[in-house]
Amino acid sequence: MQLRSLGRSGLQVSPLCFGGNVFGWTVDEATAFSLLDAWLDAGFNFIDTADVYSRWAPGHVGGESEAMIGKWLQKCGQRHRVVLATKVGKDMGGGKHGLRPEYIRQAVEASLQRLQTDHIDLYQSHDDDASVPLSETLEAYAELIKAGKVRAIGASNYSAPRLLEALHTSQKLGLPRYESLQPLYNLCDRAVFENALQPLCVAQQVGVINFYALAAGFLTGKYRSAADAAKSVRGKNTTDKYLNARGLRILAALDQVAERYAATPAQVALAWQLAQPGITAPIASATSLAQLQELVGAVQLQLDGDALASLSDASAEA
Repeated sequence: MQLRSLGRSGLQVSPLCFGGNVFGWTVDEATAFSLLDAWLDAGFNFIDTADVYSRWAPGHVGGESEAMIGKWLQKCGQRHRVVLATKVGKDMGGGKHGLRPEYIRQAVEASLQRLQTDHIDLYQSHDDDASVPLSETLEAYAELIKAGKVRAIGASNYSAPRLLEALHTSQKLGLPRYESLQPLYNLCDRAVFENALQPLCVAQQVGVINFYALAAGFLTGKYRSAADAAKSVRGKNTTDKYLNARGLRILAALDQVAERYAATPAQVALAWQLAQPGITAPIASATSLAQLQELVGAVQLQLDGDALASLSDASAEA
């Protein structure tokens, strides 16, 4: 496995990151353990979660994903092989949200306890919090890094102006900087990242670990009609958002390239992302070993210029 540098953090990560939002939600403990074991066995080391996963599910309070990963880490004894990323800032209820220093200190301890580890490799601001000065948030992270509880920090869902302001604040005050950005990016969702964030991340050497790499499953090709919405718990949202003329054009291009390479649409969609400037490790989830093996195959797929161009043309946004 050819590892990639995550920004200037010193962290070396696999070219795909396992999205832990499914753990404790659509994936039970036994399946999660088998998936994570297979992930390491295939040479991958990068796992992303968040304290809020999966608070949206009925009866859940948040922390379910972290707790399941923590149990696996204790069982497998392979913490040293894992680059573990989690996030803070989304609403956990009871006034627990945002990036106030006192809340970050509280939240990191809760995450460490659930994850059953003494440090988090990449601790990310899940959302920008304009109510808190960037300097205060970054100073809180500096304390955690100095204490050995966090190795590097990242940002998620930041706009280009706010990310640049954060980077300037870090440089001016001598504070740790955001070494990674977690934006929405895939063949269906391109403009927000490509217009301003991509050139900024490339210029500033900020690693990019984009979420929804498969557009909530749409780029696997399993949603091709309204009737397909019943195929998963998030199927209707996926078809409502992506099943249109442009979406069908993207699927057709994926099918054509996939046939040429004897690959799957999902593998082609991920291979296209891995070839884009600034992308370090797209985040993708699997709920079965068969899906995980499909992800493994994606990093072995090298698309030529014609294939990349056909996908870019088909997915161009008006």
